Amino acid sequence: MRYSIAVLSVLMLFVGCKQNTQNVSLSDGVWLVELDVMDNQVLPFNLKVNKKDDGSYTMQIFNAEEVIDVDEIEIKGDSIIMQTPVFEGFLAGTFTENSIKGQFIKESLDRIVPFNAVYGTEDRFETKNKRTDGNVTGIWETYFSPDLDEEYIGKGIFLQEDNRVTGTFRTTTGDYRFLDGILDGDSLKLSAFDGAHAFLFNAKVTDSSMNGVFYSGNHFKEPFVAARNDGFELPDPDSLTFLNEGYEKLAFTFPDVKGNLISLSDEKYQGKVVVVQLMGTWCPNCLDETKFLVDYLEDNNDIEVIGLAFESAKTKEIAIKGIERLKDRIEVNYPILLAQYGTYDKQKAQEKLPMLNHVLSYPTTIFMDKKGNVRKIHTGFNGPATGEKFVEFKKNFNELMTELVSE
Repeated sequence: MRYSIAVLSVLMLFVGCKQNTQNVSLSDGVWLVELDVMDNQVLPFNLKVNKKDDGSYTMQIFNAEEVIDVDEIEIKGDSIIMQTPVFEGFLAGTFTENSIKGQFIKESLDRIVPFNAVYGTEDRFETKNKRTDGNVTGIWETYFSPDLDEEYIGKGIFLQEDNRVTGTFRTTTGDYRFLDGILDGDSLKLSAFDGAHAFLFNAKVTDSSMNGVFYSGNHFKEPFVAARNDGFELPDPDSLTFLNEGYEKLAFTFPDVKGNLISLSDEKYQGKVVVVQLMGTWCPNCLDETKFLVDYLEDNNDIEVIGLAFESAKTKEIAIKGIERLKDRIEVNYPILLAQYGTYDKQKAQEKLPMLNHVLSYPTTIFMDKKGNVRKIHTGFNGPATGEKFVEFKKNFNELMTELVSE
């Protein structure tokens, strides 16, 4: 709770305020934002400011091919709050025409990360070496926290053009989003910011190896190593989560945002193919999957989807508000139930669903046939940043739905 007073003071400044641009105007165009993480490192991302005719603003956050539209912006004098879409995280600070100084705040987790932003700088990372002979394009077998109890595997997927590098790390629980950066001499630098997570990867690279550090905001870091391996693949995501012995079906009863209790035994779900999504409104991979499911249901009304939200919000009211905001922002047309609030601890989530061997990841997606039998459980989500893996997921999803609906 050490940040609660600071967060409260920021919020109180803006209670009920409207946009007021009479004092100072932000410069139109591209800005460079740098978050202060650990070890005196900075995590950069690009922000574009667009001033509208009425004096209000919209903004865009860029990570490789990803563009995040920011339209919830409040200004009072020289103070500004920029609320990222869907997620609770926001940027708050004071500004001049060409600079912003402030904090990235995630209230439910009591996290504050200082930042500085300057107008007119387009390069995400500064290039110190004019020539880069290496090329990291390809597949990298990766180990995070190697040789420690916390070790886990990943798959680096990168494309390099000149010295610019884009791509992501996939893990058994999902991907690390749209990473964007450079290879500067033998130094690989990648970052991503989406309002939920702030990721920075720094590594020393040879033709066949990486040795680096992964930073998440200013609260976490871990080492990682990687080696080129074009044939490397992660474990099958359909094999990691399953029903415990003695259980044949999934069962739960949780409230929707209006307090109505929803259960798989409800008449609505009888004789229907049902997809159950374990998710959280704080989770970018869950957002990617939710967008996919929303798009699928626009063209297919022969299945039912239920979201089970495991929320970090400190109160039930805040958790419900987060679910309502997600549903409104991306027009979710299926119920999202509040399964848990106050923590997204996976062990506690598994206690709510004792028929599962574990909850390894958000999202976890459970597919049931018309008889209510669990036919597949998919751990994690390969989002748009994974390229061909996202295409493969969509193909497999469509094929499975066609099979189950036709039975």
